[in-house]
Amino acid sequence: MARKLNNTEAQNLTKLANIRRIVTYCEETFIDGGKEAQVPLKLFAVAAILVNPWRDSKFVEDLRPQINVLTPIIGDILVKKMVELVGAGSKIEAFGKAAVVGTSGEIEHAAALIHTLRFGNIYRKATKADTSLAFTQTRGGPNCPITIPLMHKLEPTKRSHYLTIQFAVTDAPAPDEIIVAIGASDGGRLHHRIGSGTQDLLELGTYGE
Repeated sequence: MARKLNNTEAQNLTKLANIRRIVTYCEETFIDGGKEAQVPLKLFAVAAILVNPWRDSKFVEDLRPQINVLTPIIGDILVKKMVELVGAGSKIEAFGKAAVVGTSGEIEHAAALIHTLRFGNIYRKATKADTSLAFTQTRGGPNCPITIPLMHKLEPTKRSHYLTIQFAVTDAPAPDEIIVAIGASDGGRLHHRIGSGTQDLLELGTYGE
C-alpha cells in the first residue's frame, strides 16, 4: 500500500515539481436509468497543476531529462493522494490518466508527463494492476474539460468498466501550465448490460471492435 506523505514530504515534492495546486474530485451515483443501484458507483480523480517545465524554451529536441526527474515525483504525489482518497489501492477496479497542456505549450509536453513507466508503474504497483492505463492528452485553457477514460486494471476488454470521468478547474491550466491527472473507479457501470467481446466473437466469428 502506498504510504501517506507527511506534510513536509508533500511540500518538498510539490516544490520540486513546481506544482501550484492539487485538486481532488469525487462523484457517487445512486440511480441511473431510473433504477437504483445495489451498490453506488464512485469515481475519483486527482490532478496536479504545475508549471510547464519547457515553458521558456523553444523547440526542445530531447524531453527525457525533465521526464526522468519530474514524472516519478508527480506520479508519487498523485497516487498517494488517490489511495488516500479511495481508501486503498485494492479498492480501485478501473483506472486511467490524462494531461492537459496550456495554450503556450505543445501536446508533446502533455504526453511527456504521462507516457512513461516512471509515472504509470507507480499507479500499477499501488493498485496491483498489470495493464496499460487508458489516457487522453489535450491542449486547453482555464475551465476546459479534463477527460479521463477508465478501463479495468486487470482485464482491459471488460466492457463493464469502460467509464469516463470529466471535470474542470476554473483557473487552470494557464498558458504556461500543465494539468496531470489520474482517475479511478471502485466498480463498473451501475447497470452494465451490453454484452462482452467473447459474446460478439461467438456471434460474428471475428475478433476486435
